Amino acid sequence: MASVTDPGNAESNLELEDAEQQAAKFERVREAHKTEVAEDYVELIDDLINVNGEARVVELAERMGVSHATVNKIIQRLQREGLVISKPYRSIFLTEEGREMALAARRRHEIVVRFLKAAGVSDATAEIDAEGVEHHVSEETLKCLSALTLKIEK
Repeated sequence: MASVTDPGNAESNLELEDAEQQAAKFERVREAHKTEVAEDYVELIDDLINVNGEARVVELAERMGVSHATVNKIIQRLQREGLVISKPYRSIFLTEEGREMALAARRRHEIVVRFLKAAGVSDATAEIDAEGVEHHVSEETLKCLSALTLKIEK
């Protein structure tokens, strides 16, 4: 680790980690950001199909709070990635890979929400906060959160 002293604070002695290790952390965050939108969309598409029997652009736009054009652009990307099947003026369907992604995203969301609620966070805040956290937690962290939740809930 390299040592950096803040010229404005003589008592500050910040240690920097190895550049390669730090870069790996930032790479993990960038990868999570890449999949974040896809995960949110496939999860919502799955919910809409389960509740309404179909998922349509108009409802995705309304529930995501974005324009129809934005949804169409994202659906095209999800098609290229093999996560959805869509034809003009038709419903949107998940591929098997899309369904698997939706289930994994839902599982992570539920684990994070349950942990936050067990820790005393209000239901509404836990749901909002989980939306950001769920995309960035590792499997190791999820296992620990699950174990801690079980202990807290006892």
